[in-house]
Amino acid sequence: MSGKVVHFEIPFDHGDRARKFYGDTFGWQFMQVPEMSYTMVMTGPSDPEKGPTEPGFINGGMFERSGEFAGKGPNIVIDVPSIDEALRKVEAAGGKTAKERTPVGEMGFAGYFTDTEGNLLGLWENA
Repeated sequence: MSGKVVHFEIPFDHGDRARKFYGDTFGWQFMQVPEMSYTMVMTGPSDPEKGPTEPGFINGGMFERSGEFAGKGPNIVIDVPSIDEALRKVEAAGGKTAKERTPVGEMGFAGYFTDTEGNLLGLWENA
């Protein structure tokens, strides 16, 4: 299990307002993915296929807050070789599964869990 933080997610109530805030404040770039109701966020120089092109930062995403996503604030995403195995370990250590392994287009799979402190975190498994 790599266990590396590889992505972040920020929920929003108003997408245009949120994108304007982060773009104006930090210079972030955005690529909307309407079919997934998601906005990819580039926080630094990035290649569309490989991600960040220099060390020291990660990219992320933004999505509209909804009842489907249990988190109220930003979320970090951890890379794992198997979401199913990671969720078994989470539960064995006292955490809880919030959303089981779910496909994300053809890119890979996502899952979510809460830790022993009630924090919601994401998991990422490459396709």
